[in-house]
Amino acid sequence: MVWTILQVSFRRLKNNRSELLLTFLVPILFFSIFALIFGSRGTSGTSIPKIKIALSDQNPSEVSRRAIELLREQTSLRITDAHTALLHADSVEHELAQLVEPSLAEDLVRRGSVSAAVVFSAPTAQSAFPTIQLLSDSYDQVSGQVLSALVQKSVMTAFAEEQRKQVPAAPIRSVAYAPSSNPFPSTELPTIQSVDILGSKKTNPVIAMYAAGIAVMFLLFSATTASGSLLEERENSTLDRLLCSRLSMDQLLLGKWAYLTIVGIVQMVFMFSWGALVFGIDLFNHLEGFFAMTLVTAGASSSFALLLASMCKSRTQLSWISTIVILSMSALGGSMVPRYLMSESMQRAGMLTFNAWALEGYNKIFWRDLQLHDIELELGVLTLCGFCFIVGARLFAIRWERS
Repeated sequence: MVWTILQVSFRRLKNNRSELLLTFLVPILFFSIFALIFGSRGTSGTSIPKIKIALSDQNPSEVSRRAIELLREQTSLRITDAHTALLHADSVEHELAQLVEPSLAEDLVRRGSVSAAVVFSAPTAQSAFPTIQLLSDSYDQVSGQVLSALVQKSVMTAFAEEQRKQVPAAPIRSVAYAPSSNPFPSTELPTIQSVDILGSKKTNPVIAMYAAGIAVMFLLFSATTASGSLLEERENSTLDRLLCSRLSMDQLLLGKWAYLTIVGIVQMVFMFSWGALVFGIDLFNHLEGFFAMTLVTAGASSSFALLLASMCKSRTQLSWISTIVILSMSALGGSMVPRYLMSESMQRAGMLTFNAWALEGYNKIFWRDLQLHDIELELGVLTLCGFCFIVGARLFAIRWERS
């Protein structure tokens, strides 16, 4: 009997396409996605993301000028100027990137146009090195640490070169000066003052960073699950009876979309309200941006759920397809892994997903404290996605009318 049970179980697995895919394909798919995300960081190729920074020099000196030149030579940095950064375009060549004012450098970091900025100023009486400020964004927890090490190395190298220029050349038979002598004053090292532009003002910075990613991912899951009622109505012939009445397919899809959107808005309000009451998310000072993002995000996710439902033949098929698609979008879009950890090619691929635009909009509101006009691009892209998804759902639903 045991052998019979084994045979029946394997035959059921063989004939169940969704179970086969979830058992063997999905693990390989997600292994490949995370291997592409993290595997490229251990290589020396061009896929490793460069750190986008801005430079400022309030009181130029030979040391600060040479340190900036050395920073421009770093292949791991992408130095940009104000015009290029504000346009969110690819950076200009290092030697063409202009220095920016300290106030503008801080604004570029606050807006997310650059990952960090380095501000040089005159040295204090207690130090021979220039005063250095590293304006960072703790949302990207890697860039600040890497840049700090590169700046310290560049300043020490520039200072050593300047000290050697000031030491007169010694006669060949003299041993008063040896090239290997220490050019640094005693054991002093350049001090870098790290300033967290955004995270220092958050009561709970970790929750503020990741709340949107979790909320958007589960919004997609709940909308897709609820859209399965369309397939249930198709399977039990309720849909046929509805279409035989004065109800049109356009009205049916619009009603389903409105229901899913309202439920999605309520879900997001509950999630963020809970986060505000329990974990300290600053919701009440960002209500305008929150409701704008929630409206277009819930609308787009509802359209996406209806598109998936109209493409599938059964609720079981919708279940496993939506699981694969939503988890893949969440991984690439930043709901599971912060996008700054990805290679540049993976980051560009992530912008093709629904999640990336939704997360960027919420992060601008809750993390960067930007205003409604600063998220116009995200609002526009999500609105366009919602329109395209619902049009696609209507086109796939034509087969139900014909049958």
